Amino acid sequence: MATKDAKKKDKGAKAQKAAAPSGPVRETPPGYVPRLKQRYAEEVVAKLQKEFGIDNVMAVPRLERISLNMGMGEAIQNIKILDDAVEEMTALAGQKPTITRAQKSIAAFKLREGMPIGARVTLRGDRMWEFLDRLISVALPRVRDFRGVPSKSFDGRGNYTLGIRDHLIFPEVDYNRVERPKGMNITIVTTAGNDERALYMLRELGMPFMR
Repeated sequence: MATKDAKKKDKGAKAQKAAAPSGPVRETPPGYVPRLKQRYAEEVVAKLQKEFGIDNVMAVPRLERISLNMGMGEAIQNIKILDDAVEEMTALAGQKPTITRAQKSIAAFKLREGMPIGARVTLRGDRMWEFLDRLISVALPRVRDFRGVPSKSFDGRGNYTLGIRDHLIFPEVDYNRVERPKGMNITIVTTAGNDERALYMLRELGMPFMR
């Protein structure tokens, strides 16, 4: 009987471990609210309502998600490059990304459909707010000769995409373990519906747009 109970306990532990999310999990204390999220709720919402005449607070533009996409075409020749990219993206995003694969074959580039060529991760909730705060407050100011981000990179529906040439601007990435800098695209998806409202919201959150 004791042996059966031990086996059941061991099996349950394995199942629990398998169900656990992959990648590092940043635990937060009860009641914790990211700094930028609190600023949005206490300051930015009221400004958006006043600026655009929005009566219903539920209709105020908000952040929905942030997607990070790192394309690694060189992985066709050396898969280790992609392994490094996954590890580094996990460090700066706080969760493990998924592998993106080629949608079609291109003989000229020795690319076959289904080959791994990049990594992508989508952030929501507190992790989204924390990442945006680090991007604005820490990462972008570390860009050499930084003069602001372009304000014309919206898609017409209030979503903004920013290209980063060197992911080493994020302090979470260990400089000593990186063979070479990697670029990536950061897409901020909002519910604004148009670029004017999204631009105003992101500017009030501290995004350093060029003047």
